[in-house]
Amino acid sequence: MKTNKLLIGMLAATGLAFMVSCGDDTDSSLPPIGGYDKADDVAASSLRAYWPLNGNGKESISGTNPSTTVAATFVAGIKGQGVSFNVGYMAYPAIEALNSTSGSATISCWAILNNTRPAPDQPSNISPIFSLTRTGEVWGNLNLFGETHGLVSSDSIQVKGIYRIKQADGTETGGDAVNMLKQEPWMDATHTWNANKIGGQWAHIVYVFDGPTGSNRIFVNGVKISNSAWEVRNNGAALNLNHFLPTRPVIGALETVVNGSNTDAWNKALKGSVDEVRVYDKALTQAEIGALYELEKAGR
Repeated sequence: MKTNKLLIGMLAATGLAFMVSCGDDTDSSLPPIGGYDKADDVAASSLRAYWPLNGNGKESISGTNPSTTVAATFVAGIKGQGVSFNVGYMAYPAIEALNSTSGSATISCWAILNNTRPAPDQPSNISPIFSLTRTGEVWGNLNLFGETHGLVSSDSIQVKGIYRIKQADGTETGGDAVNMLKQEPWMDATHTWNANKIGGQWAHIVYVFDGPTGSNRIFVNGVKISNSAWEVRNNGAALNLNHFLPTRPVIGALETVVNGSNTDAWNKALKGSVDEVRVYDKALTQAEIGALYELEKAGR
């Protein structure tokens, strides 16, 4: 009897080990994308702020919550939940990690933007996604938004990144990166354009500010779309990112909308959705941007 009980126990243990082994095979890791297992691994040492927007507005690295939230609801996002704004925004107090800079930066996010100019002869307004503000100024140190310009169709969105940063003598310098929606008569061979038909759908939008090369670029869904003629600034000499302080992050609006001083008809808070906002203290490479896009699109 003891022998039979021992045999039964051994068989049971073997079966359990087999089931555990089968379970491990079923739950094995997915193959890497671009050399990464998950989006959090991309340029991890340079990530300074991250908003997952999974049911709340907390910035996950510092634990900072928004100081003001307007017309925001949480909806299904590209990865978990995202936030939908009905002409609204989330404004934050200063986050220490965003004050200092290596001289370069990248803003990465997902957004749903809608064309705000239904016909060529009608007015439109911008769709702000993210801004690192400057006190009392419309344009912050770094700004990322969409707008309708040179209308091609109702799903064509122009994406623009604008910088307004401090020079060594304390004065301001600025510029932008933008995609042209169509070829204009004045364009020469140095100009590129991209109709960028992302209106009304989730799109991965990235703004890269590269200080050592004095350049800035826009990527959508892993592809560089910015007008090549306007990417290089400062004649290609170094133009290191240097913030005017204090700078506060805002998702969905520019500073003058948040502080109530706005008088510009084109400057409104966002009517659209945002998810997975990341700010890096480096210029991400195209390979890193492509991996981030594919990983987040896959929910990783």
